[in-house]
This record gives sequence, structure tokens and C-alpha cells, in this order.
Amino acid sequence: MDGRLDGIRLWDGDADRGPSVLTWSGGRITEVQAAERDRLPELCAIPGLVDTHVHMLGFAGEQGDPAGRDTFTWPLVTTREEQTLHAAANAGKALRGGVTTLRDLAGDEAQVAVGRAFDSGILPGPRVRVSGPVGMTAGHLDLFTPAAVRNRPPTADGPDACRALVRRWARAGITGIKIFTSGGVLSVGDRVGWRNHTRAELEATIDEAHALGMLVAAHAHSAEGIRIAIEVGADSVEHGTELAEPEAAELARRNIPVGPTLLINEIIAAGRGATGEAREKAAELVERRDALLKAAAAAGVRFVLATDASGYFVRFGDQMAEVARMVQVLGIDPARALRAATSDAADSIGIGGDVGRLAPGFGADLVVLRGRPWERIEDLDPANIAAVVCRGRVLSGALPG
Repeated sequence: MDGRLDGIRLWDGDADRGPSVLTWSGGRITEVQAAERDRLPELCAIPGLVDTHVHMLGFAGEQGDPAGRDTFTWPLVTTREEQTLHAAANAGKALRGGVTTLRDLAGDEAQVAVGRAFDSGILPGPRVRVSGPVGMTAGHLDLFTPAAVRNRPPTADGPDACRALVRRWARAGITGIKIFTSGGVLSVGDRVGWRNHTRAELEATIDEAHALGMLVAAHAHSAEGIRIAIEVGADSVEHGTELAEPEAAELARRNIPVGPTLLINEIIAAGRGATGEAREKAAELVERRDALLKAAAAAGVRFVLATDASGYFVRFGDQMAEVARMVQVLGIDPARALRAATSDAADSIGIGGDVGRLAPGFGADLVVLRGRPWERIEDLDPANIAAVVCRGRVLSGALPG
């Protein structure tokens, strides 16, 4: 678990520090100092990426699988034990793509178990944070499962039931909560603009989560859903597709992060693997999304890396492509996008004092790759990766020399 890079160009999560000596031991960075010369001029080191919005428990095989393993039916015909193995495989794909931290938004005990296996070194893999969902009957999450299926993910109706579900997730070792303040794209039979949960239910959920030290992420596509998420005290907004000027100004004022999940909505709108209903909803959102999000970024809204990867639409390992798309859609420069995928992403999920930066005392999570991605976002490409280090261990590739 000891390592050293001497004379490598270092982007530390905030800025380019030039040729540097980076040393780590016991899984922690011990020293960062200027190097006498640039010994590895083609390479650089950056912090491992932090994806704040994934769903690990998806089919980990090839997309377009002929057996029809789609995002809806596969979970219904696959045991939880087998799904958990796929979750570990998906996390491994993300790691090889330069992602050293994943936050699963809508997880349960299965994802917690995978994360513990990675933490203990039983399996090689990234750091995993898990947020448990608190949704209502006939809400966005519930409508992923057909009505005839009786073995369903838990829902909560009424403030007391919402508090009880938060407590269940806390007991399971889950560290965050996901709420829903609008309908969604992939859920069957609802509309993006539908309300999910009452204010009283949302406020009870957030109060209980915050009392237990858990951050709350709010799924919200519509302007009304975003406004509700802000007003009830959510800690982040997921998607934010119809982010209008009044809500953007308030998000910027409060410094609330937004995970824009760009690629997945474009993929669904293009009809790749989606139902006609989902395609229509996504196409309507994407048609007006870009101008709204670009204006929000210019107004100072804090965007962070969030792919919504499940392996079905957005693949694990596509995170770097999402960062490049953030530059294009949001109109931000590569350095800002890279911060959104490293230091700021880590800050947004409450672990910014531990990962997301290359500095003494931080976890030794880093990517060695060819190029200068803070100057040229096209250099941020899995094909350019030489090595991925997580917890001080080289888990993919090899260090130079």
C-alpha cells in the first residue's frame, strides 16, 4: 500500500501544481511537494473521479443482450444474491474507468454489503456510499415494478411511515436518503410533473435523516419539483432538467449541488433501449434542457458529476464521457468540470475531507493518465488511463516505472 510518483504533473482537485512528488503509505497520502524536474512529461495524476448518482444493482453483461435482460424485467427474474455479484462487477468497471468513489442512489443492504467487501479488501473495488430511497405508493420508484408483482421495494405513506423507513435504512448501514419531488422518465404510467409525497411527508423524511446524520438527495425534473426540494431542505437535486431562473438563483445562493445526468436522458430520448413512453418524456425534457442548464451554470449553480449509470443506458466506465458532456452542455471550462467530478463531487456527498483531492492526509485515490484534462477535456478518456489507485492500492493498470 506504499507508493510514490516522482516528477509527474499533478492536478490536485483544485489546480495544476506542476511537476510534483506524490507519496502515500497505509492508504493515505503522506507528502506532496514540488519535483526537481518533469520526469513523466506525457502523464499526469488527478484525483479519482466521484460519481454521486449510480445504480449498481443492474445487469453487468453486454448491452443489447439477446436474452432480453433489460432494466425492468431482469431484476424480477434474478435472485438478489446474483444481482449483488453484478453490482460488484459494475463497480469494478467504473473503477477501471477512473472512478474511485460511487454513491448508489436507491440502494439497500446489497450495495452496503458490496461496499464493505471493497473496504475490507476482500474484493478489489472503489469506495461505495449508499442512499436508501423513501418513496410513496404509486410514486416514481414504485412504478418501476409492475402492479402484479407482490415482492416490491418498500414504500412509505404518511409522515410516520417515512420516518420509520429512514430508520430502517440507517440500521442497515446506509448513509444517505433519496426522496422524490417529481415524477420520472423511466417509471411506467406517471408523468414528470406529478407530485411525489406531500410536504409533510418530505419534511418528516428530511428531519429524520438529518437527525441521523444522513444527507438527502432529491430526484426532481420539473421546476416545481426543484422548488419543493429547495423549500423542504434537500441537500442536493438530482437531474434538475427543467431548472428555471428563480430556482437556479436560489440553488446558487444556497450552494446546493445539482447532478444533471446528461447522457442518460439523451440516450433515452434517442430511443436506445427505452419504451415509447419513456422516449417521449425524455425527448420533451431534452428539447429545452440545454439552454436552461447553461444559464444555470452561468448563474453560479453548483453542478457535480452524476451519471445515473445502471449498466443498461449509461454504462459503468462512461463517467469520463459524462464529464466531457458537462463541458459541452453547461458551457463550463475543463478545469471546472474536473472539479465537479472530483473535489466538489466529494464535498457534495459529505466526504470532501477524505477523498477528491491529492493532499497530505487524504485517501490515496488517484488516476494516472496521458494528457492534461484540465486544459483539454478530450484527454479525459479511459483509453488514456495508465493506472488507477484506490486506498493506496493499484487496482487497475500499472504505475510508471
